[in-house]
Amino acid sequence: MRTETTDTIPRALRNNLRAAWGRAYVRVIGVNRELSWLLMDIFMPLFNIAAYVYLYRSMGAPRAYDGFVILGALMTAYWLNVLWSMAAQFYWEREIGHLELYMLAPISPMAVLFGMSFGGIFQTTVRAVATVAMGALIFGVRFQVANPLAVLGIFLLTLVALYGLGMTAASLFLVYGRDAWNLSNLFQEPVFLLSGINFPVKALGFWTAAAACVIPLTLGMDALRQLVFDDPGIGFISLGWEVLGLAASGAITLLAAWKALKYLEDLAKRQGRLTLKWQ
Repeated sequence: MRTETTDTIPRALRNNLRAAWGRAYVRVIGVNRELSWLLMDIFMPLFNIAAYVYLYRSMGAPRAYDGFVILGALMTAYWLNVLWSMAAQFYWEREIGHLELYMLAPISPMAVLFGMSFGGIFQTTVRAVATVAMGALIFGVRFQVANPLAVLGIFLLTLVALYGLGMTAASLFLVYGRDAWNLSNLFQEPVFLLSGINFPVKALGFWTAAAACVIPLTLGMDALRQLVFDDPGIGFISLGWEVLGLAASGAITLLAAWKALKYLEDLAKRQGRLTLKWQ
C-alpha cells in the first residue's frame, strides 16, 4: 500500500505539471508564431497612449500624468488578457469540442488554468514591456524606482489576484454561458474607470475609490504609482494596506476558482452537462 501511494502522488503531480506546461507552451511559442501580430500588438497601443498624453499636456497637467498613462497601458494589457484569454477560455474550448478531453483526462482543471495563466503572463509581458519602453522613450517619461524589489513584489501580487479572478471567471463563464460573457463586455469600460488606469483613483472621491478597491487592478495600480512616481500625495491609501488587500484578493480569488472548478466537475460527472441550462 505504501508503494502504491508513493507512486501515485508523484505520477499525479507529474501529469498536472505536464498539463500546465502544455497549456503554457502554446502561448509561449505563439509569441513568435506570427510576427505581424506581435508588431501590431506593440505599436497599436501607442496611439491610445499618445491620445491621453497629448490630452494631459493640452490641459497643463503635471508631467507625471504621462507616466500614469504608460503605466496604465502596461496593466491594461494584463487585464485584457485575463478577460479575453483566461475568463473565456473554457467557454471557447467547449464550443470547439476540447473541453470533454480536459474533463476525461487524469488531471486537475486547475493545472490547465495555471498553465494558461503562466503562458498568458509571458505572452502579454513581451508585448506590454515593448510598448511601455517605446512609449517612455517617445514621450520622455522617466520612472523613479527607488526599490525595484518592492515594485516587483507588488506587480506579482497584482498578477496573482488578476489571474485568480480570471480562473474564477473561466468557470463562471462556462456555467452561465453567454450571460456572463455579456456582463463582462458590459463592465469592461466601468472597470477601466474605477481602477484609475489613466489617473489617480483618489480623484473619484473617497467612497467611490474605496468601493473600487474590490477590483484587484485598482489596488495594484495605486500601489505601483506610489512606488514608481516620487509624489507622496498621489496614493489613495497607504502602501501597507494595499499590499494586504492584494494578498487577500489573490487568496480569495484562487480559493473561489478552486471551488468553482469543483462545482463544475460535479456538474459534469453527476449530471452530464456543463451549464446551468440544458442545451
